[in-house]
Amino acid sequence: MAATMRSSARPAPDGGWGWVIVAACFMAQLLAYGSPQSVGVLYPEWLNAFQQGKGMTAWVGSLVSGLGLIASPVCSACVDNFGARPVTIFSGVMVAGGMMLSAFAPNVQFLFFSYGIVVGLGCGLVYNATLTITCQYFDKKRGLALGIVTTGTSFGAFVYAALQNELLLLFGLNGCLLIVGAMSLNLMACAGFMRPLNMPGYLVKRKAALERNAQKQLPEKEFLEKELLEKHLPEKQLLEKQLREKELLERQLPEKELLEKEFLEKELLEKHLPEKQLLEKQLREKELLERQLPEKELLEKEFLEKELLEKHLPEKQLLEKLALDDLKISPGLAIKCAMVAKEHSITIDAKDSALVQSDDNGKKQGFLAVVKVLKKKQQAYFNYTHSLANILQDRVMLAFCVAVFLFSLGAFPPVLFMEDVAQSEGLSQGPSLVPLVSIVAIATGLGKLVLGMLADLPFINSIYLYTFSLFAASLALLLIPITKTYVGLQVLSGVVGFFSGNWSLTSYITTKIVGLERLTQAHGVLLLFGGFGIAIGPPVVGWFFDWTQSYELAFYFSGSCVLLGGLILLVVPLPCWDRKKRESDRPEVQYTINCDKVASVA
Repeated sequence: MAATMRSSARPAPDGGWGWVIVAACFMAQLLAYGSPQSVGVLYPEWLNAFQQGKGMTAWVGSLVSGLGLIASPVCSACVDNFGARPVTIFSGVMVAGGMMLSAFAPNVQFLFFSYGIVVGLGCGLVYNATLTITCQYFDKKRGLALGIVTTGTSFGAFVYAALQNELLLLFGLNGCLLIVGAMSLNLMACAGFMRPLNMPGYLVKRKAALERNAQKQLPEKEFLEKELLEKHLPEKQLLEKQLREKELLERQLPEKELLEKEFLEKELLEKHLPEKQLLEKQLREKELLERQLPEKELLEKEFLEKELLEKHLPEKQLLEKLALDDLKISPGLAIKCAMVAKEHSITIDAKDSALVQSDDNGKKQGFLAVVKVLKKKQQAYFNYTHSLANILQDRVMLAFCVAVFLFSLGAFPPVLFMEDVAQSEGLSQGPSLVPLVSIVAIATGLGKLVLGMLADLPFINSIYLYTFSLFAASLALLLIPITKTYVGLQVLSGVVGFFSGNWSLTSYITTKIVGLERLTQAHGVLLLFGGFGIAIGPPVVGWFFDWTQSYELAFYFSGSCVLLGGLILLVVPLPCWDRKKRESDRPEVQYTINCDKVASVA
């Protein structure tokens, strides 16, 4: 099936309608991720509303951002099978419904489901659908296109941070969530522009199944038509011959023959006339004889009838007696009846056994069909897991997954906690005109564009570019605890946000490592690692604060995780590992010494 899809895949146009796809995907990510990426604005409101710990409340933001990435393999499979357009429409319903449902949340645990799980899964579907269809439409300009598309997330966070601040002041927390949820319904409008470049997987499978059935039924149909034609051909030829002879005979029949035919009919009538007259004479004599029958004969007739009646009277009485005795059966008659009943029972048992056997055959065929379907599903599942195992066996791909996990674990918490850091350290007295979350968001969007354009340059290694972004982000995270001014926090937020734009490089690097054919599966695995990091990071930082009543240790932990990810991605892809592997794979040379030859040489 993969070969069929590859053979029918159209080349990337690198422009044209692709730019419309880029604009639609940009707006889709803006509408889906606007509120989740600026959840730091809602975080203090939830703390005040539900009076729960920072670690517990942080699960809401971590779930909404991490669960969609954790479910990326499933989301990627949905995009592969159904296409980007239906998946985006369905995700619009999920995101809007989850946000509107969160407006009626009675506690934090309900928000885990409504905002964390429902909205998070919807965002994951949007993210996979937009990246997949963008990669299909672009090849040479893929880095720029992905940079523009993923900028929608950052631009949405920038817009929604300020928008949600105003909505909170005007309508409160519940009104804010209802309005933002209604805006998310525009995802279905964005999906209308996502015209599929290649046929979705389920249509490919259906088309292949129809073609197989048509090829299988075509020889049978031709054979039946040929057999029927050969079977009825003599009859058809005979009828045609008779019709032709009849028409020819009617055309050539002269008037003389018609006259001869009438003469023969007349001759036959005259020939049988005496017989007719004799029969009429006999009938008249019989009627006359019956009229003249004397009374004596009538009396004799009555006497004979009476005698016959008396002769058969015992049999009649016997029948009446049997009827009065409820038809008691004699032994001989009982044996006969038993034999007849036995024959009937044997016939019925034979019929029942035939029916039971046919039912057993039908059940057996149904069971075999179910087993066949299960085997196909099992084979498809085995092929999928085997492909995932092959992807993870790639050393560079595995190192990239680990680096993304560590980066997500350390770099995402500032998006959620930056406002609370400023308020807890006394650097900000209330909501500012430009929140720190907005600075992080706009810097992330700018970073995605710049890093995406740099990745397209031929002399830049995209893996080392991603590694450099990890080192820079880790340095900024380690400086946050020692910063004592609000301006310093704004600068560091911009730096962390800019290098967090390396998310635009994930699809590009994955394509370089595994190729476009396995991009969807590999990118799903990569986002799975990133999702786990995002889901775990904020609760860990919140627990650090609950334990120490300070963010210093939490941000040191975050910066160290990002730094470790950069070191792993720097060391593991080095070419020296390939040279060592080649040397270890080289077969050992066994030396044998022939003592006689050595002696002769000496």
